[in-house]
Amino acid sequence: MEKVRIGIIGCGKISSIYFKNCKTFSALEVAACADLNVARAQASAEEFGIPKACSVEELLADPDIDLVINLTIPAAHASVCIQALEAGKHVYVEKPLAVTREEGQNILAVAKRNGKLVGSAPDTFLGGGIQTCIKLIQDGWIGTPVAASAFMIGRGHEHWHPDPEFYYAPGGGPMFDMGPYYLTALVALLGPIQRVTGSAKISYPERTIMSEPKFGNKIKVETPTHIAGVLDFHSGAIGTIITSFDAFGGSQLPRIEIYGSEGTLSVPDPNTFGGPVSVRRLDAKEFSEIPLTHGYADNSRGLGVLDMAYAIRNNRANRANGELAYHILEAMHGFHDAAKDGKHYIMQSSCEKPKPMPGHLVRGLLD
Repeated sequence: MEKVRIGIIGCGKISSIYFKNCKTFSALEVAACADLNVARAQASAEEFGIPKACSVEELLADPDIDLVINLTIPAAHASVCIQALEAGKHVYVEKPLAVTREEGQNILAVAKRNGKLVGSAPDTFLGGGIQTCIKLIQDGWIGTPVAASAFMIGRGHEHWHPDPEFYYAPGGGPMFDMGPYYLTALVALLGPIQRVTGSAKISYPERTIMSEPKFGNKIKVETPTHIAGVLDFHSGAIGTIITSFDAFGGSQLPRIEIYGSEGTLSVPDPNTFGGPVSVRRLDAKEFSEIPLTHGYADNSRGLGVLDMAYAIRNNRANRANGELAYHILEAMHGFHDAAKDGKHYIMQSSCEKPKPMPGHLVRGLLD
């Protein structure tokens, strides 16, 4: 298959795993990288052996770039995606797809007008852990799924992140930061969401940065930091989710559990690609760990880009696609809206349940 030439925009903290992994995927060629700080792009190019480091404008103008990976901050996701699409590139963006629903809709509209694909993180649901869970559900190990629970409880990014301010601005918070992993996994397992409701609050209006280099600086919190939600899926299953930057501990809670008519499925951390996966069936007294049926169980960020490359060359839909990402974006806003308005939020979008991955793939290959 002809390689898809990619350019990476945004050479911050998360970019290193994309550089490392995309260089190992046979269908991809990392041709260039760019950043608002060109010196940072040059440093990344030198570290990872990328042939070209340049400004964002130069990368977008390069006719040899087929696909742009957008690793900018959330507030810039929409503008960079739209610039790339208008420049004739396919685009894959880190989560969330955009900050607002209007921005997300605009990205999809521009992509459709230009005949280009949109992809979005998270792609962790393509890894061996959650793909094994999908297969177990399909094979009837827990019967008919009737309910689900998900928990992401932590103390906040100001304790460790060097630049934590944007996590407390609009488009941040635990729902927009970590919710995409949990909600995308739930949709991959149970299908699209019909409606959501929830409660949300800002528990601490001000945060103190405890990490370097900004130790002691204050952050004004502008987005809810504890969200408790309920999801009704089109399949009939009912889910609950808590995302929080306000609590310590929570280590005994499951990441995700799926409750079925014949058993319960324990799903691994959706921010990872691997396991463990375990099942407790009706006749069992405890959970049993299940060997993974699928590959890509290590840190495989960029797997969604690889799948997108195959989609481009083979004229098929990509799994971590824009419609799925927009559905998740709308649901996240829906929790906030429901909390503010005191009523259910009815989802206006839907999406296809992502097609399962082939089992036991050789690393670097898909189709």
